[in-house]
Amino acid sequence: MRDVAGDLALRAQPGADATLQPSLPLFASPPVTPHTPARVCTGVRSTMLCEQAVHYELRRSRRRTIGFVIDERGLRVTAPRWVPIAEVERALQEKARWILRKLVEWRAHEARRERLRIRWRHGATLRYLGTSLVLSVDAGARGIARDGALLRVGLPPQAGEEQLRDRVQAWLQTRARELFAERIAVFAQRLGCSPSRWTLSSARTRWGSCTSDGTIRLNWRLVHFPPEIVDYVIAHEFAHLRELNHGPRFWATVGELFPDFERARAWLRDFPDDTPVG
Repeated sequence: MRDVAGDLALRAQPGADATLQPSLPLFASPPVTPHTPARVCTGVRSTMLCEQAVHYELRRSRRRTIGFVIDERGLRVTAPRWVPIAEVERALQEKARWILRKLVEWRAHEARRERLRIRWRHGATLRYLGTSLVLSVDAGARGIARDGALLRVGLPPQAGEEQLRDRVQAWLQTRARELFAERIAVFAQRLGCSPSRWTLSSARTRWGSCTSDGTIRLNWRLVHFPPEIVDYVIAHEFAHLRELNHGPRFWATVGELFPDFERARAWLRDFPDDTPVG
């Protein structure tokens, strides 16, 4: 997820024009990153937008216009080398409401990412098929076993977070492979054809994909979600076996395979698409 404002047209994801009530300042000062000769970072600056103090990183480049990017690092402004600071400030004022709105949206996005982040320790919770499981580090357990709402993990008490994470993620990937294989067989019967092959994916921004040769990739982290969301993603990719586009016939095929797809699509669209939950 990244919001970009062009010079005339905004290419940002749509967001509600709600009343802006951010706390001050919006985002900490962004880090100054290494630069190349083609793009020079001139450091962090501050400005007032609609009476709100906003930090931004100014970069000079060979581009001909002033551009804005808003992501987890805050606001970055790229301007031609010859444009004076006063003109950069005027451009910021012109885009002030858009900038403030997107900064607020990003702060909410980051807060949600933090809430979804799994704490890899005894007693923490993780989502599995839409329900919550409590991690239980148990030196007496063998492997990993689900015991009601507990997920017992056979590790010594002194095991570190990385060891626990790796062990549980391996278990989740195994469960994902089993579940996907079962559901793929169901949708293959519904559609009357099968993918040439399918694999697990660890993509950061895609839940699934289908290539022109009929290969389907499914993100193993879908195993965190309710079963109907898993079914929607699989139906979506199966529909691409007929239509490698998102036109009307594609969505008609999705509807044939999974009639409740609009609700599932809305649910997944609200999920931070760049947030791994496992």
